Amino acid sequence: MSPELIVLALVVVTALAFDFTNGFHDTGNAMATSIATKALTPKVAVALSAILNLIGAFLSVEVALTVTNAVVNIQDASGAPRPELIGDGGMSLLLIILAGLVGAIVWNLLTWLLGLPSSSSHALFGGLIGASMAGLGVSGVKWVGDGTKLDGVVGKVVLPALMSPMIAIAVASVGTWLVYRITAGVADKYRESGFRWGQIGSASLVSLAHGTNDAQKTMGVITLALIATGAWTDLSAVPFWVKFTCALAIALGTYLGGWRIIRTLGKGLVEISSPQGMAAESSSAAVILASSHLGFALSTTHVATGSILGSGVGKRGAKVNWSIAGRMLMAWAITLPAAGVVGAATWFVGHSLGGLFGAIVIFLVLLIAAGWMYLHSQKSRVDHKNVNDEWVEGVTQRTLPEQPAHKSRRRIRSKA
Repeated sequence: MSPELIVLALVVVTALAFDFTNGFHDTGNAMATSIATKALTPKVAVALSAILNLIGAFLSVEVALTVTNAVVNIQDASGAPRPELIGDGGMSLLLIILAGLVGAIVWNLLTWLLGLPSSSSHALFGGLIGASMAGLGVSGVKWVGDGTKLDGVVGKVVLPALMSPMIAIAVASVGTWLVYRITAGVADKYRESGFRWGQIGSASLVSLAHGTNDAQKTMGVITLALIATGAWTDLSAVPFWVKFTCALAIALGTYLGGWRIIRTLGKGLVEISSPQGMAAESSSAAVILASSHLGFALSTTHVATGSILGSGVGKRGAKVNWSIAGRMLMAWAITLPAAGVVGAATWFVGHSLGGLFGAIVIFLVLLIAAGWMYLHSQKSRVDHKNVNDEWVEGVTQRTLPEQPAHKSRRRIRSKA
């Protein structure tokens, strides 16, 4: 097997790993409020979200082949790789893609470990931007596009990152206020039970939209890698096996559940009731679908988080944990540069070592980093059993000291 095909295999595996992290990282966008209000049990919620993400991944692949064209100059307008990047059998392009994916995965895993929701799309774009700048220079990045439409890093990443939370907060605030105003005369127990059914429908819609939108990015990256090595030549279609594996990866990641992030969104920001949950999810779905219709790319994570915050702002007497919200904002602000730095550093390592050996080394580094973060997460495990526990700031991150045996016996005697 040629070195290019081995590196291609590494790229495919890494891309599917990113798709998997995208799934469990973003599960909370749709299901956190339904889990928090007990409209759905945790396992049923993630299973439903996984099925809808799987279906959504097959619904549309229209922009899969040109999704990276918005921010980096590694393709022409048709989606074909730039000729100078495939003159060596595609190795140059494969290294940029691999390094970009590593940057995205590392950031996704780090923010998951910290329980902070951040945009997987922005992490992917950030990783690719960093790797492209390292490999091609500043000209490898489309900063503002050609001026005819919202494009480039500013139009596709920066502006949506600034606007989407504000839009979602405003819509959810008004929606929550209206819900409580309209149902003011309804008994709390009937209002709670009724809106739980509404939550299931609105959360399902967000899950379907997420699968339709996010799986395309990984499909496009894998297909671009296949075209670079000559393993695929059709610039207007995505291979079926690519669609299937990407859909399966994002669905599997969703089913396993990013419980740490679900807990933060469902319990850490606002103590959510069913009317708030439905208002938040409906607002998320409305903003996402409206932006898609207008051709304006918004981050699902930013919209969902903004909607949850808005549901707290719109309910009289609700308490919003602004310290947690501040941490999220900081994570959002540094997602692009942080993933970019990792992507650039990874490219330099791979390029310095050269060829197949460099690609294998950075793949092994990714495995080591991922393994360390997973093992570290087990020290303060969050899963479907404790995702709805009462939120106490910082307690789950500390291990309480064990009492010496003689003190325990003394305490027992005193009680006796």
